[in-house]
Amino acid sequence: MSVHNENIRRVTTQRLIEMKKRGEKISMLTAYDYTMGAIVDNAGVDIILVGDSASNVICGNSTTLPITLDQMIFLAKSVVRGVKRALVVVDMPFGSYQGNSKEALASAIRIMKETHGDCLKLEGGEEILESVKRILSAGIPVMGHLGLMPQSINKYGSYAVRAQKETEAEKLIRDAHLLEEAGCFGLVLEKIPAKLAQQVASELTIPVIGIGAGNGVDGQVLVLHDMVGLTQDFSPRFLRRYANMQGIMNEAIKHYVSDVKSGDFPSGMEQY
Repeated sequence: MSVHNENIRRVTTQRLIEMKKRGEKISMLTAYDYTMGAIVDNAGVDIILVGDSASNVICGNSTTLPITLDQMIFLAKSVVRGVKRALVVVDMPFGSYQGNSKEALASAIRIMKETHGDCLKLEGGEEILESVKRILSAGIPVMGHLGLMPQSINKYGSYAVRAQKETEAEKLIRDAHLLEEAGCFGLVLEKIPAKLAQQVASELTIPVIGIGAGNGVDGQVLVLHDMVGLTQDFSPRFLRRYANMQGIMNEAIKHYVSDVKSGDFPSGMEQY
């Protein structure tokens, strides 16, 4: 688990279920390194996701597929060191759990032992249920992920809204119940109609976190780099930018370059 402090009430999977019961919304953001993990944690976010979206915003890949298990472990280990309160969820990367439940368990154990994270997130429903159950049998908490599943982008062919057709919506509802019945403590729903997400959240007793799934769910998650404006080329309808950090950093760096070129930096007070 993340660094323990007796004076801080840690967010746990059970505490999240209690939050849902009393109608308290749950906040969730991504982080990929020690500094950002500490900043997000200190700001009071309930869940920190070490997402495989690092493949995009950290590694510069066009999809989440290339990021490896070793890379995810390195990132998660760094984040955990900076977190004192939030629940740290680590994404299992593509290829580490699909199609082989024994390999899924081995991957899950590696992540938990080497990162000291709190729990794992897997994409999929009935197709990965055997892996989910095997991981849960080892006492490792699991969060599900349905709707748009970026690890299946080659199957979908686009990042369009999912579950708009009745057959896909029915499967999503069925998968959500299967994941809850298997023992998952929570569920992420990505880019699906708001009414469908609200229905799922009302039918499940576990917390449902949305991203592009409306406000009828139990909480929200965004990618930190998108939310604070470090990235500017990604602007889906569901994204609200709370800052323009790219602009702020660009101006600061330009000022630094100018001061170095002019000899203004370092000044006499900045020398030994």
